[in-house]
Amino acid sequence: MKKEALTLKNIQNSLNIQILFFKNNSLLKAWISAARIRTLPLSVSGILIGSSYAYFSDKFVFSVFLISILTTISYQLLSNFANDYGDGVKGTDDNRTGPKRTVQSGLISRFLMKRVIIILSIISSFLTLMLIILAFGLKSFYVLIFAALGGLAIFSAIKYTVGKFAYGYFGLGDFFVFVFFGLVSVLGSNFLFDSILELKLLYPSIALGLLSVGVLNLNNMRDLQNDAKCGKKTLAVLLGAQKAKFYHVFIIGSALVLMCVFQYDLNISSKYLNTLFILNTLGLFIHLILVFKVSEPLGFDKYLKVLALHAFIFSLLTSFFFFKTIV
Repeated sequence: MKKEALTLKNIQNSLNIQILFFKNNSLLKAWISAARIRTLPLSVSGILIGSSYAYFSDKFVFSVFLISILTTISYQLLSNFANDYGDGVKGTDDNRTGPKRTVQSGLISRFLMKRVIIILSIISSFLTLMLIILAFGLKSFYVLIFAALGGLAIFSAIKYTVGKFAYGYFGLGDFFVFVFFGLVSVLGSNFLFDSILELKLLYPSIALGLLSVGVLNLNNMRDLQNDAKCGKKTLAVLLGAQKAKFYHVFIIGSALVLMCVFQYDLNISSKYLNTLFILNTLGLFIHLILVFKVSEPLGFDKYLKVLALHAFIFSLLTSFFFFKTIV
């Protein structure tokens, strides 16, 4: 009897362990889903461009580059978690077209997500301060400027969907994405290395900002109907379905023009890099044609990753352009 009881107890313990593992595994998958890993390459694209130019100019500092990457990733994760929480609390995600969100579906509780957002805000603040001190020391006036920019970045990451006056609900998301993913990311990251505003990087910073806005616009076109019902007035909602497509053509088309002007100014002699550049721009042109043919909201979803990948490839190519002397 004792042996039988012991066997039953072992079976029960084994089942409990398997159930616990299943729950933990599901929770891990939920956090990975909430983190939206596919957005991370786009978030670091501007850092790659700004840092590679610093390397080309013999002003590169590895510690500044590393902390810049970590800081940017922390901002992006904070934004993704806050977006999941904000839309979940407001009920915007209840009938969304795209992938289900973790707070809305109950995979992660509001309480737990809110605590993680607070912790991640503290981590982002710490990384920002570390980055500023590494770049400028403690006595430079630039410390105040970049501390303000860092604070604004953290605030913007949270306030996109969180709170009563979340700016993502008033059509301002595109503006903030353009500024932070384009201008601040490229020009700001380069400034950290030599304290010089390098205007040569203006073209790629604007182009990358526009491509990033394009990714957001695809997301908003996909969710347009649901956002309109929930009172989330994204720029796509304000423009309407057809005009949002024309807006998409305008921002991606403008990015293509700037990319070509920038590549022409650099006068790259490498046929391999030029071929890759042509293929990437051709892919973006085809992207515009395919997006314009989409008739159902869910059809936009598959082009999100594609456009983000093109933007990341552009950042890599731009980085290689700066290394043209060794190609």
